Amino acid sequence: MSPSLPLVTTAERRHRLGRRHRLAPSARAATVAEAADSVVALHATDAATVFLSARARLAEGGPGLVEQALYEDVSLVRLLSMRNTLFAVSAELAPYVDASSARAIAVKERRTLLKHLDEDGQGLDAQWLARAEAAALDALDVHGPSTGSQLSAAVPALRQKITVGRGKKYETETGVATRVIRLLAADGRIRRSRPRGSWTSSQYRWVHTEPWPAVPAAEARAEIARRWLHAYGPATEADLKWWTGWTLTDVRKALAAVDPEQVRLEDGGTALVGPGDTAPEPAPEPWAALLPGLDPTGMGWADRGFHLDPAHRPALFDYAGNIGPTVWWNGEIVGGWAQRSDGEIVWRLPAGPGRAAEEAITAEAARLAAWVGEARITPRFRTPLERELVA
Repeated sequence: MSPSLPLVTTAERRHRLGRRHRLAPSARAATVAEAADSVVALHATDAATVFLSARARLAEGGPGLVEQALYEDVSLVRLLSMRNTLFAVSAELAPYVDASSARAIAVKERRTLLKHLDEDGQGLDAQWLARAEAAALDALDVHGPSTGSQLSAAVPALRQKITVGRGKKYETETGVATRVIRLLAADGRIRRSRPRGSWTSSQYRWVHTEPWPAVPAAEARAEIARRWLHAYGPATEADLKWWTGWTLTDVRKALAAVDPEQVRLEDGGTALVGPGDTAPEPAPEPWAALLPGLDPTGMGWADRGFHLDPAHRPALFDYAGNIGPTVWWNGEIVGGWAQRSDGEIVWRLPAGPGRAAEEAITAEAARLAAWVGEARITPRFRTPLERELVA
C-alpha cells in the first residue's frame, strides 16, 4: 500500500454518513426523492422501512408526504432489483436501476415460470402466459388499482393451479397468480400502488404502467456505481458486488467506467471513492438517528466495521444477516430500538455513548414517536435485541 494515497479516517467516514446520507439535522432532505437518492435506494422488502428510512432523512413532513411520493406524484417507485430485493428509488434513477438489475431478474423470472409451466404438463406455454398477462393488464385498465386477489377474481387464467416439482420430494401445487403478477412487475408493466390498510401494509394494489425507458446496461451500471461510491465510499469492489448482486465482471467494468480513486483507511486497508472525492469531509453537528430494520445506512457494505462494533452484531442482526432497528450517534451504531404494543419507543445502548448522546437520542425518539402516531411497527425480520425490548 502506497503511503502517498490520501487517508480517509474512520471519523471522516462517519462524517460522510451524517452529511451524505442526510442524517444530520442540517443535511436533511426537502423531498422524499432526495432522501432516497442520498443512499441510492431505500430497502422496500418491509413496507414500513421505506417510510421510516425516509422519515429519518426528511426535514419535515409526515407519512402522508411519503404516500404522496409513492402513489400520487410517483416520484418514488418500488422495483425488484439489486440482489433480487425490493427497493424504492426515485423516478429519475428508476430507468438505470431497471437496466442495471431489474431486466436480468425479469428474464430469469420468465424463464423459470415457463419451465414450471412446461414441467406441469397441462400444455401451458409462452402463448398461454402472454394471454394471461394481457388479460391481467386489461382487467387493471377496466377496474383500476386492484389487489392480487381482485385480479384473480377478474381473470380466470390467474386462478390456474400448477404442480411444481412433480414426482420429487418438494412437489407442491401452487397458483400462478402471484408468479404472473411478479413477472409483470419485474417487466415494468405494472407497479405497486396504495395498499389496503395503513402505510405499514404490504397488501398492495397494482396499476398498469409503461415500462421504463431503455438504457444500455453498461451505462446504467456505471451510473449506479458512480452514485453508490458518492454515498458509500470509501468502499471496496467486494462491497459494491455485495450491494448490487452483479457479477464480478460487471462490477469491475462499471468501476472502470467511473474511474474511481484509491484511498487509505485507518485499519491499514485501501478502498475506493469517486473521482476527485478525496478531500476531508467536514464534521456535521452532533446527530442521533433511529433507523429502521434494513435501513441502507446499516446495509450499505459487506464490511461494516467502521460504524459497528462486532461485539454488538449478534443482538442487532437476524440469522440471515438482516439488520434490525438501530440507534446511531455521530455515524456509529450504539444500540437498538423497538416500539412496544402501546406505542412507546424504547431503546438500549450497550455502547454507552455518554450523556450528550442519550439526550439527543431521547429527543430523536420523541420525534419518531410523534411521526409514527397511532401506527405500530413490527419489523419483518426480527432481531434478538428488538424482541427483548418489546417482551
